[in-house]
Amino acid sequence: MIYLKLIWGYLKIGLFGFGGGYAMLALIERIIVGSGWITEQMFTDIVAISQMTPGPIGINSATYIGYVAPAQSSPEFASPLWGLLGSVVCTLVVVVPSFILTIYMSHLIHRHRESLIVKGIFAGLRPVVVGLIGSAALLLMNSANFGEETSQIVTSVLICAGAFVGVYWLKVHPILVILLAGLAGYIIY
Repeated sequence: MIYLKLIWGYLKIGLFGFGGGYAMLALIERIIVGSGWITEQMFTDIVAISQMTPGPIGINSATYIGYVAPAQSSPEFASPLWGLLGSVVCTLVVVVPSFILTIYMSHLIHRHRESLIVKGIFAGLRPVVVGLIGSAALLLMNSANFGEETSQIVTSVLICAGAFVGVYWLKVHPILVILLAGLAGYIIY
């Protein structure tokens, strides 16, 4: 049954995904797209929507995937109620393990915060998290995001560069940049 598969998939994401939502993207993509619950194009759309909505990307994507995966797996689960159940299940399953681990680990770390072992663990985790975020950036550099034609790739890179320049150097508000990039994408594509 799809709900047991979703629970198992998001239990793995909740237990082994660390470093924030972007660091978890590779794991989410491997479990969700690899299982055939959604397509790569849908995953790319979910990432884009999750970035624009309030809340962590891992939780937002779990809620959305929990809603669409049952209908994708079988026509008998096409009802919005089955999607709502999937959303609730996936969201809880991805949050609860992290919540429990955070409570336990915060107590443990507080007790041993001066330990060289704890300091060493955190020193080792920092570069891993940076690497995971870098892998998420590479994961999103696909044909679903940039297209397959050279002109689409160049246009997408120019929109991306313009957004970076607007936010970083010109100090344009990020919400305005998102709206302008969406408008540019609508007009161009």
